[in-house]
Amino acid sequence: QVQLVESGGGLVQPWGSLRLSCATSGFTFSMYAMSWYRQAPGKERELVAAISSGGVKNYADSVKGRFTISRDNAKNTIYLQMNSLKPDDTAVYYCNAPSKRFGSSGSWGQGTQVTVSS
Repeated sequence: QVQLVESGGGLVQPWGSLRLSCATSGFTFSMYAMSWYRQAPGKERELVAAISSGGVKNYADSVKGRFTISRDNAKNTIYLQMNSLKPDDTAVYYCNAPSKRFGSSGSWGQGTQVTVSS
């Protein structure tokens, strides 16, 4: 059974930093691309960052230069390092394994809340 479990969310001040983790199990992690999404109240869920099985990274323009996605294949885990956080980054952040093998929209974690506020 494919499982994705996010952790690391919380309350942080503007210009602060936070590191999210997504621990995975139930599939051959190193073979698959992984992604981070977020959804703010009243907004659509949006792709934040993605990383291929080979380590190629892509970012939404809104986070480029501030966020870094990475993966540790030995730990079956992906990370999202978030720096220079803004109030607009406030959202529930979701880990996603986008392969259609896991479902029409891939496999999703339950999300972790990130709140950026002074």
